Amino acid sequence: MSKETKAKSIIEPKVLKGFRDFLPSMEIPKKAISNKLETHFSSYGFVPIDTPVLEYTEVLLGKGGGETDKQIFHFNDNGGRDVALRFDLTVPFARFLAQHQQELALPFKRFHINKVWRGENPQKGRYREFTQCDFDIVGVDNAEADYEILSMMDSSFSVMGIDNYEFHIAHRGLFNAFLSHLGLLEESVEILRTVDKLRKIGEEEVLSQLQDITGDLQKAKAVLSYISKEDEQEGFLATLDRLSLLAGGETEHTNRMKTIYSYLCSAGIESHFTFDPSITRGLDYYTGIVYETFLTEIPHFGSVCSGGRYNDLASLYTKQQLPGVGSSIGLDRLLAALEELKSPIVSSASSSDVAIFNSDASLFATYDKVAREMRQQGLRVDVYLQNKKQTAQYKWAEMNAIPFAVLFTEDDLQSDTLTLKNLINRETYSSISIKEAIAYIKKDIH
Repeated sequence: MSKETKAKSIIEPKVLKGFRDFLPSMEIPKKAISNKLETHFSSYGFVPIDTPVLEYTEVLLGKGGGETDKQIFHFNDNGGRDVALRFDLTVPFARFLAQHQQELALPFKRFHINKVWRGENPQKGRYREFTQCDFDIVGVDNAEADYEILSMMDSSFSVMGIDNYEFHIAHRGLFNAFLSHLGLLEESVEILRTVDKLRKIGEEEVLSQLQDITGDLQKAKAVLSYISKEDEQEGFLATLDRLSLLAGGETEHTNRMKTIYSYLCSAGIESHFTFDPSITRGLDYYTGIVYETFLTEIPHFGSVCSGGRYNDLASLYTKQQLPGVGSSIGLDRLLAALEELKSPIVSSASSSDVAIFNSDASLFATYDKVAREMRQQGLRVDVYLQNKKQTAQYKWAEMNAIPFAVLFTEDDLQSDTLTLKNLINRETYSSISIKEAIAYIKKDIH
């Protein structure tokens, strides 16, 4: 085959719009966060599940609503079935519950970290393929379950090492009571989807769209007034009381929110939560408390964690009442935000804690012995597998962001010691024992 023919036969390597490859520098922090979250969720008694990436389209479109239906990836498979890629992890979870309810003990707490797909316009922090991290409580409808999800959201950000975040909370039931008070309950779905766009399109456009929906400028202004917070210093309970009056007086929703807030205060985490009536969440299945999460240093970036209560979602697939509440962290979106903030969480993507350099191929068994002992002590150890010049090995370690290297001098081989080099500050520890090296590395990386 000629060079010209061979060149023509090569397929151009390319990725679909809105999809990405993940290099180790991106995937390592993502996996590290996922592992921390899995351990953290387990500490609350949550258990992992998984569902197929493909579902019947009719199952997924059951109650997605609005824009989601337009964004779903669906097609006919080889068997002629109308199938679709899951657009979130919540709707497949509802189907999962309906099929396996007899095998599950309620209340049931689950977490699920996996990819989902949406055919929306790609933009900064938003992609067509992305990873969500969901955690839910199903089978109980009370303030305690709502609070536990909020508490876990707060502690999860702490576990991930993220500071300066704020959870914005509202209540769909309270908003619906307000709409009912205005005589607009039948238009609630359209109104909810419109006010959900407030941060994207601004007050003026929202007011215009609300007027189109309600046919009444004064009612449109009343809705806009409800979702707007004139006094940013207004406290959680003061906002709640004001909105209750607009909705015609205190309701069960008001009392639920006050109970939840009392639990937040008791836990000492209430400063991270604010009542924000502009939060409505666009999906139809939310019925109670709803929330979004913003990094306070870049609030314009949008929410990185959201969710709420969905008491009727599973009713699409079963007659049994299965009330639920949950939240979802958008891992790719969160990582994009942390990258913009130049957070060390995304910049410390080392493939290993220490590299063992190869100065003599005949010493491989020695390198392997040291690596095994270090791994037993919980360190990530990478043995360089080629006998190349040391400059090449240093470059390899640097490209993999490995902070330490182990080298062996003639004296080390005679005395059963090693030489440890800090590749960040270039400090060298000569002729030390393996235990001493392990102690130095652990002290530095922790």
